[in-house]
Amino acid sequence: MDSDDENIEEIVEGPLDEDDQPHGFCTITYSSSDRFEGHFLHGEKNGKGKFYFFDGSTLEGFYVDDALQGQGIYTYEDGGVLHGTYVDGELNGAALEYDSEGRLIFKGQYKDNNRCGLCWIFYPDRGAVVGEVNEEGEMTGEKVAYVYPDGRTALYGSFVEGELMESRLATLVSQDSGQPHVQVVPDSPTYTYDKSTSSCISAHCLLPDPYESQRVYVAESLISGAGEGLFAKTDTEPNTVMAFYNGVRITHTEVDSRDWSLNGNTISLDEDTVIDVPEPFNNIKMYCASLGHKANHSFNPNCIYDPFVHPRFGPIKCVRTVRPVCRDEELTVAYGYDHAASGKSGLEAPGWYKRELQVHLDGQASRLQ
Repeated sequence: MDSDDENIEEIVEGPLDEDDQPHGFCTITYSSSDRFEGHFLHGEKNGKGKFYFFDGSTLEGFYVDDALQGQGIYTYEDGGVLHGTYVDGELNGAALEYDSEGRLIFKGQYKDNNRCGLCWIFYPDRGAVVGEVNEEGEMTGEKVAYVYPDGRTALYGSFVEGELMESRLATLVSQDSGQPHVQVVPDSPTYTYDKSTSSCISAHCLLPDPYESQRVYVAESLISGAGEGLFAKTDTEPNTVMAFYNGVRITHTEVDSRDWSLNGNTISLDEDTVIDVPEPFNNIKMYCASLGHKANHSFNPNCIYDPFVHPRFGPIKCVRTVRPVCRDEELTVAYGYDHAASGKSGLEAPGWYKRELQVHLDGQASRLQ
């Protein structure tokens, strides 16, 4: 991301001075296929300029005596953007970084092109890790916090390269000039990284998630025959993470090959992995570390499943609201089974889903009459 150019110049397009040096607005194409467009003064970059690198990334800003100075914008090949402060062509100072969808993913400082000091790393799900990075620019130390999407609930303690090692429940109470202040909750349990495997759902099955516990509870579903359901504890705005869907990690092949009675609490994580909450862990007396699997299906849901990077469980899914939800309202999601009889385009729907779908379609038809 620095603006130094060590390539041999190949092609110069634009005005030259008496010594045949670029002078004025010129375009220079280098042997590496990098290209620079900008203002030159007797062969040196001076003024606005922009590098177009061979991989599709770009770097633009204001050059003084051949070096980028002040605010510069580096655009990654995938469309992500870093707004940084440059001194003599290197990142030195405050920086903000955004992903290809415009979401903030980093806020902090750089020194000689490396992250330094207090930094925030944001996930697309709006959780974040904050703390002092080490000499390698990694989020490693004993005073690092993971902050949940509410911007208040936190896990504070020891992290290595952004991964939770051991922490306590805390509250982010203020941010003075970007410096977070946390208060550890007295007598908090210890939270450690606890990513599931194909055979172990959790090392601490009865340790609830503190963020989830503030937002949902399990009770008898209002949907006939559905058993237990998931309910909101408080009035909630749209786009709010309510619960987490953790479970053992199995393959799609395993799910597709077994009887439907064993697939009541499965959800696809990615093209390789399915999250499953098998018996007896579907009983909250046996497992209550996460409760997202308790959300029942609806063809008019108030929530969706979304990817989530959890500090304790790792990559999982969450239950996120898509509209305002009232206190004690049941949370529902669309399971998204295959409607086709053959199930060719996905996992074929179970019998109850097909029956509910028919009722839903009949209701739509009657409203149109």
